[in-house]
Amino acid sequence: MKLLSSHDEIFLLAILKLKGNAYGMNIRREVSKATGKNWSIGAIYDPLYRMEKRGLLESYLSDPTNQRGGRSKRIFKVKKKGLDALFEHKKARDRLWKGVKAAIDSQSH
Repeated sequence: MKLLSSHDEIFLLAILKLKGNAYGMNIRREVSKATGKNWSIGAIYDPLYRMEKRGLLESYLSDPTNQRGGRSKRIFKVKKKGLDALFEHKKARDRLWKGVKAAIDSQSH
């Protein structure tokens, strides 16, 4: 399985955290809060659509809402393939991080 990019990992985790309320502006807020970077809405949707095309995400339109002038929201959901990719990515990171502290400590002496 192809490893995720760091951005993909952040987006997938944000969508999981937002549960059924993962639409563009909420994802943008969550990702901006996590990274300390102010993301443009275009910088949010491009990776979402790319991951949807790869089969990691799926999306659907919500019922129209009064707050949005009768417009629907595009809600994103992580698919099983996306969850599998996240766990594989985490395993690879954990394997790499294991022993890093000891390696740093040994270099500082």
